Amino acid sequence: MSGPSRELLRRLYRTPPDRFVAARDEAVAEARRAGDAPAAREIARLRRPTVAAWLVNLLAVERPELVADLGQLAESLRSAQRELRGARLRELSTQRRAVVAALLAEVRNLATGVPGAPPLGKLPLGAVESTLNAALSDAGVAEQVRSGQLLRAASYAGFGEVPRPQLRLVTADEPAPPSPAPGGDRSAPRARQAERAARAERERRRRALDTELTKARTDQERAEAELAGAAEAEQGGLDDLAAIETELAELERQRAVAEEELSRAKLTRRAAERAVTVARRRTGEVEAAVEAFAEEEVDPDGVGGHPNV
Repeated sequence: MSGPSRELLRRLYRTPPDRFVAARDEAVAEARRAGDAPAAREIARLRRPTVAAWLVNLLAVERPELVADLGQLAESLRSAQRELRGARLRELSTQRRAVVAALLAEVRNLATGVPGAPPLGKLPLGAVESTLNAALSDAGVAEQVRSGQLLRAASYAGFGEVPRPQLRLVTADEPAPPSPAPGGDRSAPRARQAERAARAERERRRRALDTELTKARTDQERAEAELAGAAEAEQGGLDDLAAIETELAELERQRAVAEEELSRAKLTRRAAERAVTVARRRTGEVEAAVEAFAEEEVDPDGVGGHPNV
């Protein structure tokens, strides 16, 4: 005996979520018919993914090489961030956006080829994008994505794409900037002062933009987390509704069986009543015949009394 096969898991998790429960229950029944009770129990414990997680699973099942490329890009991003290579990090961040956009396009193409998939206009591509970005920053999420058995969308943790300031270390061996000659052009200090003021203004504006960008990303992450939570709650509601509908169908079947049994019982009771009526009538007839016979035996001449008296 063994657990569910890899092929079965791939087939289940590429099935659209609204058909997952039926496919899973059918697999459980097949395992039970095959006498593999442990596998049946394991399959029965499999949970239905959200639509966003199903789309990511579809990508992992159908295009594993693309998901592998995503993992390599994630490692390159982490390496660049650890080594504080700003230029390389900016380059990889641009590549990240292009790769995620290409993966989203591939997800749309894959979904159109699956019978019963939701229409393109209702695909939660925002949650899919959030999950792919999370896989780029979180090795645990990346592993779940590669497994093809993701249950819900993940939120983007981020790599901090804003470049760090380029700091320059000045050593004693470097020549100091030339000092203005006495009595020289007095406009040079004013120009340098204006340049420093312009640099300070640019730095102030950059910090303000950095702060605004950080806040925008935080708001985006919060909104995506709320979206993922709402999608999960919706999926939970669908699961509960499916379970209730299954219970109602079973109760309706039991009701039909009970009504059929009641109908048979009524027919049996009516037949028994008719039999009782016939038996009672027959009993009365026999009793009357017995009484008549007894009277003839007592008074065979019709006079009354005993004939020998």
